[in-house]
Amino acid sequence: MKDNSKVIAELTAFFAISRELASSPDLDGALKRILEIMDHQLGLHRSSILLIESDSDELRTEIAHGLSEEEIRKGRFKEGEGITGSVLKTGDPIVVPDISREPRFLNRTGSRPERNSRGKLAFLAVPLTFQARKVGVLSADCSIGPEGGDLEEELRVLTTISSIIAQAVVLRKQFMEERKKLEERAIRLEHHLKDRYSIEGWIGRSRIMQQISESIHLVAKSRATVLIMGESGTGKEVVAKAIHFNSPRNRKPFIQINCAAIPESLLESELFGHEKGAFTGAHVSRPGKFEQAHEGTIFLDEVGEITPAVQVKLLRVLQERVVERVGGSRTIPVDVRIIAATNRNLEEAIRKNQFREDLYYRLNVVPIYLPPLRQRKEDIPLLINHFLGRFNQENARSVSISPGAISAMIEHEWPGNVRELENTVERLVVMSQSDVIDDSYVGRTLALFPSSLSRGERESQVAAISSERGNVFSREGEPLLLPEAVSELERAKILDVLDRTGWIKTRAAALLGITPRQLGYRMMKYGIDPTPPYMKGNST
Repeated sequence: MKDNSKVIAELTAFFAISRELASSPDLDGALKRILEIMDHQLGLHRSSILLIESDSDELRTEIAHGLSEEEIRKGRFKEGEGITGSVLKTGDPIVVPDISREPRFLNRTGSRPERNSRGKLAFLAVPLTFQARKVGVLSADCSIGPEGGDLEEELRVLTTISSIIAQAVVLRKQFMEERKKLEERAIRLEHHLKDRYSIEGWIGRSRIMQQISESIHLVAKSRATVLIMGESGTGKEVVAKAIHFNSPRNRKPFIQINCAAIPESLLESELFGHEKGAFTGAHVSRPGKFEQAHEGTIFLDEVGEITPAVQVKLLRVLQERVVERVGGSRTIPVDVRIIAATNRNLEEAIRKNQFREDLYYRLNVVPIYLPPLRQRKEDIPLLINHFLGRFNQENARSVSISPGAISAMIEHEWPGNVRELENTVERLVVMSQSDVIDDSYVGRTLALFPSSLSRGERESQVAAISSERGNVFSREGEPLLLPEAVSELERAKILDVLDRTGWIKTRAAALLGITPRQLGYRMMKYGIDPTPPYMKGNST
């Protein structure tokens, strides 16, 4: 019968093992500490957890205590090989009372001494099973003094521990396999992104696009701040990603934030983070986009829309490379490459005191101007063929576009630029009932959708809207009726923004600086039909 001290030691060890598994989020760390408990509290030394490799069906030492890294690497066994391999093959535990007298004990790690001055050295190995499935082996040494020892009792203890940790070992194995898959997927995605945003794969043969490609190639190597300017839909985001993925920071985060799409009250917290209790709803501290982009790149889209208060904090980040969270007082160093983009004329905004001049010059270290599509029409056939191939593949189609249709698309003004061209090609591929798209079908498609209106047509439409109930302004520019004029101007502005955003109301509300609910109220107030015009066109 065991003495009380032995029982208490075992119970204490089992409790400590269970607590490690229950409280530690790090499985590897928990399993290592469990092997330490076995050594210090139970006298089970040089313990090892060996798991079956999925690709070779061999046992490999995954976690061990009392072994060097080199000894751990040597701990590999085929099924049936040595004592450990035999346990895997039979599923039964094995006790070796004296390893010096057991020929099957291979001492593959070379960690056991040839002679044990304190007596015999026993070896115990038990299978790790979960839901009747063998996943590995748990082994340990046990020193037997001159007075002898109860190896059956030691085996019972080791078997109990194996049953406690078996599920954790299976979870660890599954986690490692999933992590390997994610790493492989991340590598594939990284290669895909590099190919997609590589300078060599730049779509455009026009001279100006070749110059932009050269600029990207040069600036990507540096950490200089870049300001990308151009109309909506010209590809500012594509250029930003091309700079990042061709830079030394390409393995670090690329964090993107649309400054126009986030309400003013939340933008500061999004960019710089906040501390717990900084405002209502801030239940936990949260890092901002700058901290998330540490050692990588942050892309500030529509930077011209940020408020003066946020402009001041952004200037500090550019000058001092530190951020201060909302509600906090400590400064946090950040190593971030900043790329900003805008479709606004920032110099005009400076003259109107809407944008800080010092911030403008900090952002405008390397300017890149993206021309509208109407200024590089020689690139339109290349873009059409690129988008046509992609959307044919995505929709399992084999649609082609006739030369006449391509000519019609070249002559179009494309106020929405490359984004509008991309949407139009996708629409043609999806909606066409023929395998060949001709110029008449292109003409009908372009006429159906208001986002395809030319700039002159758009201005004429806004002017017509403004004068539905009479001219808002007289020829001398004097307002006729102030309330009516204000209402007509607001209605015209809402229609114009809806038109520019393809009647996506959340985007339109963000550009107008109001909530979608407020936009809906104003649309109802001014009698604006919420059904997009192109949906009406499809229904007739």
